[in-house]
Amino acid sequence: MTAALRAAIDRAQAAEPAADQVFSPLRALGRRQLSQLDLIGQSLSTIAPATGMVFIALWMTVSGPGFGGVVTIAVTTAVVVLVALCITGFTRRLAAAGSLYSFVSQGLGTRAALVTGTALLAGYLGIAISVLAHGALTVLDLAELVGLHLPGAGAWLMAAVVLGGIVALIAVRGVRFATRAILLVETCSLVLIVATMLVAPSGSATGVEPSASSLSLLPFLALMTVLSMAGFESAAFFGPEARRPLVTVSRTVLVTPLVVGALFVFAAVASLSGRGELIVGAYFDGLDSGASWSIVLAVKVGMACSWFASTLGCAQAGSRLLYSMGVERVLPAALARVHGTLRTPCVAVAAFVSANILGACLYLLFLQDESTEFDAVVEVALVTAYTLVAVASLRFLHRIGEDMWWTRGASVFVALLGGGLLAFSAVDGSIHGSLAVPVALVVLGAAGPLWRAVLRRLRPQSLATIGVFDTVETADLLPGAGTLIVDEQGRRRIVAGDAPEERM
Repeated sequence: MTAALRAAIDRAQAAEPAADQVFSPLRALGRRQLSQLDLIGQSLSTIAPATGMVFIALWMTVSGPGFGGVVTIAVTTAVVVLVALCITGFTRRLAAAGSLYSFVSQGLGTRAALVTGTALLAGYLGIAISVLAHGALTVLDLAELVGLHLPGAGAWLMAAVVLGGIVALIAVRGVRFATRAILLVETCSLVLIVATMLVAPSGSATGVEPSASSLSLLPFLALMTVLSMAGFESAAFFGPEARRPLVTVSRTVLVTPLVVGALFVFAAVASLSGRGELIVGAYFDGLDSGASWSIVLAVKVGMACSWFASTLGCAQAGSRLLYSMGVERVLPAALARVHGTLRTPCVAVAAFVSANILGACLYLLFLQDESTEFDAVVEVALVTAYTLVAVASLRFLHRIGEDMWWTRGASVFVALLGGGLLAFSAVDGSIHGSLAVPVALVVLGAAGPLWRAVLRRLRPQSLATIGVFDTVETADLLPGAGTLIVDEQGRRRIVAGDAPEERM
């Protein structure tokens, strides 16, 4: 750092704040506090790669797709990386608490943004419901292992409520505390799962069979891989809170699917060699699989930790989406309320976790043994969001004159593949009598126009604020750089000296 720059920074720190300051609309969350490690922890926890590895081992072991299954997982990983590349077209230029919802608004407008927001809410809440329910069941399995028998639906529901309450407390406690705690938990889970697969001998096939699906095996495995990787982009929800958002968020979004994809391919290859059967049997069959008590305990602990970390990651990401919509008044403004000391969106966390607990209880009561259609709806919601962000990236970069051949190629490929996958899923589901996917697509498609029509009637001013993102503040400028103002069109400009224009 040069002496002149150091002197300018010292003057900025010692200078009196301007009387009329311009603030970022997202400053209440606490800007510039999360490191690269924190963002990686957030993304990894939301994905929960340890649980994904076990379920991939299950499908590879029971359904027997062979080497084609490994190729399918590897190709799906490459496609998810292309989706990540489309997302970085925005994260390198914008920091938004609404993630894909805010990004799509910059490229495709309010209708598509509201469709994306609906898809993200459905996707993240659906994942959170599923992982909280599985986490509650795994905790009860652990209790059974140590001799504590808790039968009945009441035990399931109580476990889900307790786990959800702990998630809410940690999420409100503080974002740095939460991201580092869940990174530690997920790392321990991964070590347990990977070590078990490495040392496990070839075992006998497990008696567990996955739920039947209307989709053909390899397309279904591809969709399951996408679902297992869902949340890789969750670091983008924390752009306003990251120290170097345009760099660290983009890096996390790109690196996370590569790391998780490598773990999934490892799990698939291990399953081909028979090393996945022990861990699948230990988790799904318990002691009945023939695995030792210590192996079953280790696998159950690792999975319980991973389920919990994923629930917390979803709660953190989902609450930021609700907070962003509250700031824009797309949803009730109460969701934008932030804890005065901890600087976390406490109302949004409470709303998301409450819906999560209620959904998990219903899941345990009605969908525990047959969740295929529920999972299909979540998958459709996520693929819809990823497809829209690819199209939005193409439009956005072209509009600002920064598109290149490889960004255009990635966006077009992801958009066509995502649209084709959605169409195939809808047709395949209809042929096999499963209407969940086509109905979900109709609902998502109608959500944007209907939501926009409601807002236009009740709160028309909110339509102009959709897509809010972190902006430069008066305190970000060095002395002598000018004065930051907001002009009549709401645009931020730096002018020399004081200016009479309206300030925020």
